[in-house]
Amino acid sequence: MKDYNNNLDVVHILLKWKYHILIITVVSVILAILFSSPLFITPKFKSTAVAYPANMSAYSDESQTEQMLQILQAKDIQDSVIKKFDLSKHWEIDSNYKFFYTMIYYEYSKSVNVSKTPYESVNITVLDKDPQMANDMVYAILDFFNKKVRRLHNEKYLEVIRMYKDILNVKEQGIDSLQNALKVLGVDYGLIDFDNQSLEITKGYLRTVTGASHGTINEDGVEELKANMEEKGGELIMLVESLRQEARTYANLKADYEDAIRFYTDELSYANVVSYPFPADKKSHPIRWLIIVFTGLATFVLTLLLVLFLDMYRSRVREQLNNKSPQK
Repeated sequence: MKDYNNNLDVVHILLKWKYHILIITVVSVILAILFSSPLFITPKFKSTAVAYPANMSAYSDESQTEQMLQILQAKDIQDSVIKKFDLSKHWEIDSNYKFFYTMIYYEYSKSVNVSKTPYESVNITVLDKDPQMANDMVYAILDFFNKKVRRLHNEKYLEVIRMYKDILNVKEQGIDSLQNALKVLGVDYGLIDFDNQSLEITKGYLRTVTGASHGTINEDGVEELKANMEEKGGELIMLVESLRQEARTYANLKADYEDAIRFYTDELSYANVVSYPFPADKKSHPIRWLIIVFTGLATFVLTLLLVLFLDMYRSRVREQLNNKSPQK
């Protein structure tokens, strides 16, 4: 049996079968050129956009980029793109086919790729036989992303608005009650301002009033106001302080309520696009030269191995025949 560790033997066999190897390799290259042509493989054009998330709040340990990635891959966005561009017709998938949804989502996964870049941005790539269609699909995906995030945020803001509205109604009722209680103290007891009225009571009681009123102090009025202050002064202080606190709390809640309404009504964008898509003028798939070169090299190597195997097999058979032949 031959030993093919000798490079000269390999070269010898290569020269012996050179025409066979050459013809088979050339035929494979011709077939690769044919089968990689538009007659068999539809050329596809690539359109790409790169975007960063904006105006978004991350959930749990999830980053804003991961949240954006999850939303872009959501089924309702896929369905919206499929419906907008009538992709079942574009991809020639019969809607009555038993596995219609399986096929159309499979084609979508092959045509649309959403991935995270090392720089915390999101890359959206669409491959399609129509370069304008690929470009429009990328823009549509970004548009549907903005609409979906806006809808999600508006649902939450609407809950917040309703919550704040209920709280503000309760606070308004509390403030009205405090104001009514203060009104009663003012009308029935003449108590309006604890500090100033206490000062005036002290002046009247000690007869330290200066000016034109010094000799005409209403002693009965002073005594009555003093008695009312002693009876209701603590309540007056409590009501005034409570009203101040409630008014302060109400103002803060009202500001948050107005912010929620502003965010609910504003048309915010949730994607900062740093690289916009455009209709490609050169196909991205298939890469014909790579297919042809790989096919030629693979055919050459496989043919060479087959030739070596055949030559080894023939040599072995010949040796067996020689061993069986009668000795002279």
